[in-house]
Amino acid sequence: DTAALPSSSIFVHSIPMILNNAVNPNTIFANNEMSLQDIEIYGFDYDYTLAFYSSHLHTLIFNIARNILIEEHRYPEGLKEYDYIPNFVIRGLHYDVQKALLMKIDAFHYIQLGTVYRGLNPVPDKEVIAMYEGSHVPLEIMSDFYGKSSHGHTMKQFMDIFSLPEMTLLSCVNDYFMKHNIDYEPVHLYKDVKEAIGDVHVKGILYRAVEADIEKYICYGEQTHAVLRKLSENGKKMFLITNSPFDFVDRGMNYIVGKDWRDLFDVVIVQADKPGFFNDRRKPFRRVTDNGVLLWDRIHKLEKGKIYKQGNLYEFLRLTGWRGSKVLYFGDHIYSDLADLTLKHGWRTGAIIPELRKEIKIMNTEEYIHTMTWLQGLTGLVERMQVYRDPDSQAVVQEWIKEREEIRSQTKGFFNSQFGSLFRTYHNPTYFSRRLSRFADIYMASLSCLLDYDLRHTFFPRRNPLQHESPFWPEQGGLSAVGIPAQARRTQVSPE
Repeated sequence: DTAALPSSSIFVHSIPMILNNAVNPNTIFANNEMSLQDIEIYGFDYDYTLAFYSSHLHTLIFNIARNILIEEHRYPEGLKEYDYIPNFVIRGLHYDVQKALLMKIDAFHYIQLGTVYRGLNPVPDKEVIAMYEGSHVPLEIMSDFYGKSSHGHTMKQFMDIFSLPEMTLLSCVNDYFMKHNIDYEPVHLYKDVKEAIGDVHVKGILYRAVEADIEKYICYGEQTHAVLRKLSENGKKMFLITNSPFDFVDRGMNYIVGKDWRDLFDVVIVQADKPGFFNDRRKPFRRVTDNGVLLWDRIHKLEKGKIYKQGNLYEFLRLTGWRGSKVLYFGDHIYSDLADLTLKHGWRTGAIIPELRKEIKIMNTEEYIHTMTWLQGLTGLVERMQVYRDPDSQAVVQEWIKEREEIRSQTKGFFNSQFGSLFRTYHNPTYFSRRLSRFADIYMASLSCLLDYDLRHTFFPRRNPLQHESPFWPEQGGLSAVGIPAQARRTQVSPE
């Protein structure tokens, strides 16, 4: 009698057990086994790795770029009606440049229906399916290795935190043109917005604004100082490779660490032009004086206390001899900071994912755990009972399928109303998540997480069972006594 099968109440007793298994937001998570005992040299990006910014920075970037569009690209004055919308977008989204659509795509190149936006409005699922002849995005129109739209590709992936205001501005401009029935070419709009955002950085507008009001824009990084000091006291070599200019980095590091910050680093490289830094063998290093003067003498040695500009990784390796798995480099951009280092050079890599702390806190809530436990239980019930083809059984199964779809939509809203979790599209990993697992040995919310670990600690990735493997560990079978399907037995539930 399928109608007599358990409802969500049967899972309620499992909630306290799962709550006791809550994840610490300061945990460092491993994709690949790695021992800190083997790491002799620690490298860092600057923005969103050593320095964290307040939400005011995104508003600033949005406003400056919006004004550049109006003043220099002659876009309508009416765009000034739009302000930055915090939490409208998340990282890792794809933008179809030719169709002017922003969307979330999973690790298997499938669009998550319900997360496709034109301007500030969702696009109906039927329309999306008609445009893409389904919900799959073919490999040939996906972005290139670094997430860029080039060589005829129509998709651009936004991977760094600085891209949040860019995605929001794209959405707002699209929204304005549609509302006012203005004909426009989406590709040109995308290029104009990209250029305006680029100008905020290239012309130094952003750097000058942050330096002028550093307390407003930089979150004081006392723990960053503690991490660097811990590494230094343990005899570790340290280096900094950033795309930002020296004056900007110096001002920020003085605020975060102190005036003696340069004493902690063995090598400091600014305006490195990553990811080109990792591939272009031609650009030589130039030394920058404390007054900002660029010296043209050939560099034969990278000296402590000196500042270097540009250069390339191959010359860096030649001059330092720092090679292979004894080097661990931290950055927030999975492509520009980490991919080449792990694929081509065998460095160990650490991804800084600030969004992680917020998502874990949501996943630890009783409401979320209750919802996910029932969702996985429903999935198991549908999977088991679909074999019964009599009308009564099928009617019950269809009710469960409908309820499951409703709950899946609800879980998206726990994280972001428009796009859901950074890491999952329903049950599948996102495209972002798949890249993170491939290019980062470890990942964490901030560098401060290192303070909780001994520098001889070994990180082990969790042995999640493959689809054909039995989940034989005791903690994964804790719910089996009440006859709950395998999908519902996992005590470590995942976003969406």
